[in-house]
Amino acid sequence: MSKDRDDYIIRPNPNDPRLTERVSGVDQTGARIETSVTVERALTIFLNSQEIVTAMTIGDYPEYLAIGYLLNQHMLLLDDVVTDVDYDEELSVAVVRTNRKTNYEKKLKKKVQTSGCAQGTVFGDLMEALENVTLPKAELRTSWLYALTNKINTTPSLYLEAGAIHGCVLAHKDEPLVYMEDVGRHNAVDKIAGWMFRERVPAHDKIFYTTGRLTSEMVIKTVRMGIPILISRSGFTAWGVELARKANLTLIGRARGKRFVALAGEDRIVFDQDLAYIEEESAKHRRKAAVHDD
Repeated sequence: MSKDRDDYIIRPNPNDPRLTERVSGVDQTGARIETSVTVERALTIFLNSQEIVTAMTIGDYPEYLAIGYLLNQHMLLLDDVVTDVDYDEELSVAVVRTNRKTNYEKKLKKKVQTSGCAQGTVFGDLMEALENVTLPKAELRTSWLYALTNKINTTPSLYLEAGAIHGCVLAHKDEPLVYMEDVGRHNAVDKIAGWMFRERVPAHDKIFYTTGRLTSEMVIKTVRMGIPILISRSGFTAWGVELARKANLTLIGRARGKRFVALAGEDRIVFDQDLAYIEEESAKHRRKAAVHDD
């Protein structure tokens, strides 16, 4: 795992022909137009011999998505040995194989439909992720936050080009490391979780950024990953804020230009940036498909 300071380990590739399709239609004046739309594909995830879920995804990094999903559902444990991940592109199936014998029949019967795009589902007890969790001490310098958001906003991505997609970024201080996108923000989170598991990347000193809303699901997954700071350009839900406070997760939303709002874990923030040197967000850095991200 290596990177140059000014580059990502993994970054979006908006020019990948597998991820978008060109379609034609008309605009508000009746003029004919042609535009790019994001592709959705089904991916059925198995843990050993048991079918767990079918997710709608853009189809990149199926191995990371499968592993990350199982981790964030607490079906795959951090000390599990993954012996193989079999991906069949034709069948759209990913099978995660472990040394440990697994059976989650009871857990699969108890599921909660989340607010995430592309119908996120959380199985089992939603609160089990927050029990006995102590997030590590960390700090977030505002200079890091502004440098991160500027770098992310100026990185070519499907988010900027086509809309109808969410992005998530794993960062260390002011350096973005991995930038994943998907039709549902929960998929983007899971892909990063899967990458961290495969690469054995520690979470205690990381920052997580998302373009999506700060919902209970986003908070639970971030806490489960052991990351102490969660940032979004979008807004909050009340339950997301409540859970973040219980878990002592630093929760920052509406991070655009020089503005942000912190509603949990404010004690980690170090205000070291002179705002006179920070510009407001340019309209060109917003999604083409949306005026408001809340």
